[in-house]
Amino acid sequence: MPHLEVELSAGTIEYEDTGGEGPVAVLLHGVAMDGSLWREVVAALAPDIRCVVPTLPLGGHRRPMRPDADLSVLGVARLVAEFLDRLDLTDVTLAMNDWGGAQALIADGRDQRIGRLVITSCEAFENYPPGLPGRNLRLAAKLPGGLNAAFKLLKLAPLRRLPMTWGWMTKRPVDREVMDAWFRPLWTSPEVRRDLRKYALGVPPVNELLHWAEALRTFDRPALVAWASEDRVMPPEHGLRLAGLLPRGTLAEIPDSYTLIPQDQPGPLSDLIRAFVLGGPETA
Repeated sequence: MPHLEVELSAGTIEYEDTGGEGPVAVLLHGVAMDGSLWREVVAALAPDIRCVVPTLPLGGHRRPMRPDADLSVLGVARLVAEFLDRLDLTDVTLAMNDWGGAQALIADGRDQRIGRLVITSCEAFENYPPGLPGRNLRLAAKLPGGLNAAFKLLKLAPLRRLPMTWGWMTKRPVDREVMDAWFRPLWTSPEVRRDLRKYALGVPPVNELLHWAEALRTFDRPALVAWASEDRVMPPEHGLRLAGLLPRGTLAEIPDSYTLIPQDQPGPLSDLIRAFVLGGPETA
């Protein structure tokens, strides 16, 4: 896919777009990675579905945001809404993994361009930042030089499989070249580390997080919740709770996977998304 750019209020966002006349799916990744998380899912869906994959300013982005950019959880959610506006995308299937901020987008009343919602194992309820890796990231962000030190350690491949880093994010190691590309901006750019620090420390109080989840009751369009049944970072019961909040929500459990389902189980996830998008309003 060609690498494209769009200028938003916070800065320049890079994205990929498979093009085509099919329905549009916008695929969102999580912290310290980029849109390549979805590479195998995109390859499977592209013949039937136009896939648009932005790289959000969550640490894997190569273009730092403006110094005054709001990169809190809600701020990044508003950037997603702005991205949809700038590209004039409508009736979008919005899919998220790891990052749960699209729930804030709905609570913020900026979901008019979303026709369908796909929530795969991600932050929800009070689980921000999520699990042991999230708590470790937040602690590093609070310490002077902490993010620099934490990510420099991840140049050593064995440290990537520790539970407090990436060991509980995927059941199988991510290809070294892929993960190196995810981390390189954090290794080389103080401004990118600044952006990630804003995000890691920009989590609102628990009552607001719970409000975001409750606001899913207002999303009256089809929704698919696909959750890793063995997830150690995003509790499996959260998938059941989210599906229960969504008026037209359907739950699918995906075995043999941790949080990053597009990495661990791209085939089953692609099949679910294709059936959900193409198979009728309540199909999943």
